[in-house]
Amino acid sequence: IVTVNCARLLKADHHATNGVVHVIDKVIATTTNTIQQIIETEESLETLRAAVAASDLNSLLESEGQYTLLAPTNEAFEKIPRETLNRILGDPEALRDLLNHHILKSAMCAEAIIAGLTMETLEGTTLDVGCSGEELTLNGKPIIANKDVLATNGVVHFVNELLIPDSAKTLFELAQESEVSKSTDLFRQAGLSSHLT
Repeated sequence: IVTVNCARLLKADHHATNGVVHVIDKVIATTTNTIQQIIETEESLETLRAAVAASDLNSLLESEGQYTLLAPTNEAFEKIPRETLNRILGDPEALRDLLNHHILKSAMCAEAIIAGLTMETLEGTTLDVGCSGEELTLNGKPIIANKDVLATNGVVHFVNELLIPDSAKTLFELAQESEVSKSTDLFRQAGLSSHLT
């Protein structure tokens, strides 16, 4: 699937005497802002703006290139426990891993996403980007709230859930989500849960 500034190419290579015509399904608007400028001006990305500044990712998101930012909204940050959020925001390495897990290495418009597509993030992890009917999905969940906000250096999709990579989780959080949750309970009963957190 070929797109031009996130407009789908419907018919290509209509040759005319003075050039070539490609038919697309949208009017192409002028794009002037970088991804960083979109983050700075969008009210619903206030928490993300602070996180990006704290992790020194500003320069990357305003540099030349073609990236996809899966931008967690304020609502996405509010969904995770305050204690977990404060821990990640206070740990520069975990914060950088978290944000890099939301940045894809290439610009990916919604029109070009097909079911079962796996994309690599800047963190080196992968995300399953797909679609279910008209809805875009991430790791099988329809959590994309707003799609195809174009920037000069890529595209931004707003997501309403935070995608926390394993590298930004404590041992306790990882254990709770895995097959060793009973062992976690034993650590807690033995008064050793602080070692896992």
